[in-house]
Amino acid sequence: MLTLDRTHLFDGQRIAWGTIGEGPPLVLIHGTPFSSQVWRRIAPLLAPHWTVYYFDLLGYGQSEMRGGQDVSLGVQNRVLASLLAHWNLTTPEILCHDFGGATALRGWFLDGLRYSRLTLFDAVALAPWGSPFVQHVRTHEAAFSGLPPYAHQALLRAYLQGAAHRPLTAEALAVHCAPWESAVGQAAFYRQIAQMDQRFTDEIETHYAPLACPVTILWGEEDGWIPIAQGERLAARLSRRPLIGVPDAGHLVQEDAPEAIVAAMLSGRLEPG
Repeated sequence: MLTLDRTHLFDGQRIAWGTIGEGPPLVLIHGTPFSSQVWRRIAPLLAPHWTVYYFDLLGYGQSEMRGGQDVSLGVQNRVLASLLAHWNLTTPEILCHDFGGATALRGWFLDGLRYSRLTLFDAVALAPWGSPFVQHVRTHEAAFSGLPPYAHQALLRAYLQGAAHRPLTAEALAVHCAPWESAVGQAAFYRQIAQMDQRFTDEIETHYAPLACPVTILWGEEDGWIPIAQGERLAARLSRRPLIGVPDAGHLVQEDAPEAIVAAMLSGRLEPG
């Protein structure tokens, strides 16, 4: 497990973070409904080559969760900008997944953040996104937040498994369920779903063009949440390189094929900037 033994205050709210390794800076940004523990099998393999920074998005993992909190994509890019300033990082390398992709792109286009290299996979970035389940939670958030724990547990486990192509191990399910199992966590789980809104990617989508840094895009070929065709469209908009498909991997490539992420990062490290 990754250790998040440091905190940063963002608008009076705790952001949990940690770091390992040595070398140039690399920032890992997780997606929903996960936490920085999604990198637990990847970060240690990157640490010999980079100083790896990881954190939990606001309202996720070990970062602060509380009622009435804004945990939407509209705030997470500001969290990222605040952390980069706190770490004194001006052009770090970024590795991001799902909502982490939208966060990094919003940081680039709205906050003027700059990266030395950007690697995205299975990113929330192009319309349409948001499943019927998301729409249902947005309409009935209070009802879902008040589910009996056994019903919430069953729904949560099924939802998490839907992100992966291969059956999740008991260890993986335990890791990804843990932040959402308490009463506070259950409310936070449905809060972050209820605040999912496509307008936060619509806001930047018209600006998409190849970035002024190398961009690598990977995609699980069996992604049932965001089909690989979306990844192809995104690669055509943001990168001068073709998309890299990951066989036998769903949306949660970190669990289905972590070696593909590590290989892409190490390969990119050898390429000229």
